[in-house]
Amino acid sequence: MRYRGVRDGPSERRLRARVVTGSLARFQSRFVDALFDRENDLALNAQPAFAVYRNTVMKGCIDALEANYPSVARLVGPDWFRAAAAMYVHAEPPGDGRLLNYGESFAAFLAGFGPARDLPYLADVARLDRFWIEAHTAADAAAVDAASLAPMAPEALAGLRVAPHPAARWRWFADAPVYSIWQNNRGSHASTGEIVWHGEGALLVRPVDVVAWLAVDEADCAFLDACAAGRLLGDAAAEALAVRPDTDVAGLLARLLRAGALVSLFEESQP
Repeated sequence: MRYRGVRDGPSERRLRARVVTGSLARFQSRFVDALFDRENDLALNAQPAFAVYRNTVMKGCIDALEANYPSVARLVGPDWFRAAAAMYVHAEPPGDGRLLNYGESFAAFLAGFGPARDLPYLADVARLDRFWIEAHTAADAAAVDAASLAPMAPEALAGLRVAPHPAARWRWFADAPVYSIWQNNRGSHASTGEIVWHGEGALLVRPVDVVAWLAVDEADCAFLDACAAGRLLGDAAAEALAVRPDTDVAGLLARLLRAGALVSLFEESQP
């Protein structure tokens, strides 16, 4: 309907569209707040059916976190985990409909979560669960073929650049055997074997179809850090030796190549 004396040109239509869009965005924002109990004056709150919908959404988010962080859930038990997850969901609701990606900041949440203070390794176990998701969903790439390096002289190898595989995730945990704790609580690998308390590193990678993981040491992590920074292979080896002077660099490189953790092999261009 048009009213006498009121223009209906392009500018007016754009203005109305902005008003409608802004109103819809505000409603959607308040609707999400109501779902997570942060909005109390929305009329929907008075509807019994909305409470059912809210509970369904909350359960879906908690279920997703439990699926995404199975090692953490096994360590603390379902009741503890779901109570902590509910608090996290209230604070950090999903921003992506793909719930496989949900919980990116869950490890940081656990690091500051009071009831977890007696489990100082729990946040790092969560980081390895997150690494698994990131490795699983990362881009595909062809790993470096170790056979292509075999005939090369050491000087030629030192002038090469390699990069970590897009699906490679690694970390050194100096204060706790986080890798052993995580591996002992991960799915079919779960066990109750004795754990020796010392620092450990972990590498997760998916060179083809399945995420694999292995223990690595501080020198391995320093080498991968250098490769990720674009350093030459010789410089990466020097970084590993700086961390552990007794490092077998050839063995380190062979181990990473067998794991499929390196890509993008090419010679450094000469000036």
